Order: sequence, then C-alpha cells, then structure tokens
Amino acid sequence: MLPHARRWRRPWGPALALAPATGAATAAVLAIAAAAMGLVPLASAPVVAQALRPPAWLQAPPASIGPIQPTWEALLFVRLDAGDQAWLPRPQRLPDGRLRYVYRQRRGERDLTMAQIHDLLRNPPRYTAERTAITSLLAQLWGLGVRVELTTPRVAAAAGEWVPREAVIRIRPDVPDRGTLDFAAVLNHEAIHVAQSCRAGGLRRPPTPLGLPVRLSPEARELLAQPLYARIPPLVRQLELEAFSHQRDLALGAHLLRSLCRPDSRLGLAG
Repeated sequence: MLPHARRWRRPWGPALALAPATGAATAAVLAIAAAAMGLVPLASAPVVAQALRPPAWLQAPPASIGPIQPTWEALLFVRLDAGDQAWLPRPQRLPDGRLRYVYRQRRGERDLTMAQIHDLLRNPPRYTAERTAITSLLAQLWGLGVRVELTTPRVAAAAGEWVPREAVIRIRPDVPDRGTLDFAAVLNHEAIHVAQSCRAGGLRRPPTPLGLPVRLSPEARELLAQPLYARIPPLVRQLELEAFSHQRDLALGAHLLRSLCRPDSRLGLAG
C-alpha cells in the first residue's frame, strides 16, 4: 500500500481505499440465503419482481431437454461478466486531487492493498474454472429433467431453492448480477440438494442426507443461527448443513449428480 493510503469499511457498504493522486422449510423446499455466501443479505433490499425478472429466454431452459443452447449460455455469461465487473475497484477523484478506490467486499474478506487494487484492474479475474463448472452443471441438470429458472423463490430471503415435486431449481433473478462466484455457488448448492433427492430414490423424492462431512464457514454458521433456520426441522437442517459446507466445491456437485441421479421418468414433460 502507498504510504498515505487509507481505507474505510462500512458495515454493509463498499470498502474505500484512498491514495495520493500519484496512485416452506420442509424437505420439499430447500433454500440458500445469500448471507451464507458473505453477501449483504438479500432480504435487506426490497424485491421488485418486475424489475428483476429477466426476459422469457432466461426464465427456463429450452422446451426440449438436451445440450445447453449456445445463445442461452452466452447471454447468461454476459450478465455474469457485468456482475464480476461490479466487484472490481472503481477510482474516484476527490476535490483535493487525491484518488479514492471504492470496492465491494464479501464477508470475511480483508481490505485490499493498493498493489492488489492495481493488479485487479490490470488483470481482472476470468473465472474460467467456475464458468466451465456452471456450463457442466446446467447441462447435467437439464439432461436429468431438472428445470433451472431465474425467478423469485417462494422461500423468503432465499437466493435459490430446490423443489423436488416439481423438479425445478429457482434462482433469484438478481443472483447472476452478483457475479460468477456467487452464481456458481448458488447453482452448486441446489445441485447438492438435487443429489440428496436422488439418494432418496429419485429426483422428485424428498431429499435425504448424503453423509457428507460438515465444514461450515463462520458466515454459514452465523446464518444458520438466525431464526429462519432455527425453526426448520432437524432433517432439513442437516440437508442444509451438507449443502452449505460444500457449495464452493464445484467439482463435487457435478460428481454427485453423475453418481446418484438418473433422468426423470417424466423427462418428456420438462421444459
């Protein structure tokens, strides 16, 4: 960091760096809240359904189950690109000539040094592995007969939910705008719930625990201590513990789907 650089952190706002001018809680509906990923809680901002609802092409996969349509994937990734850009530091010139950088932080992240800020601006992360994982997970889910929709979940404050009886994953329409890392984690979290249903006997069965080890981040522990999760039944809590523990392990979600799931018998009706 430059000698006179200073930083501020607001509880739920962007971080600032200042440099001199020279520089239903049942097994039928399983939800993930954005706070568990270190984001500002999604419930803290009012949801305007019309404003957040994407066009029809992004509401559901193609009517016929099969490979991801290139146009769908490309347009989704355009939104992820914009979301990733929002995490990059933004320079602001102050009246006294100094330059201030404003950037967003996830919970638990350390303040950036000026060297890190400049490196991020010169070499923005591409998230190639995460993009590949998203494409793979979507292809697997659609191939199994699972619909993936960008629409408001029925569970309040949820970023996503898996509804076995409908074989549908619902992801909040604003999640892609939060960038690749968060969209991938939400999708993978719900894919783990799909695998839990498969372990129970099929896509449309109420999920059952997989026996995965529980390794919660401090942020996830904080979330699961909130009233929303304190009231859920012990079985559903165990299902969430597994999904929260492994939502960032993108290879695991794909592996579980391959190992445990078979195409839905009503595949021809999906879409």
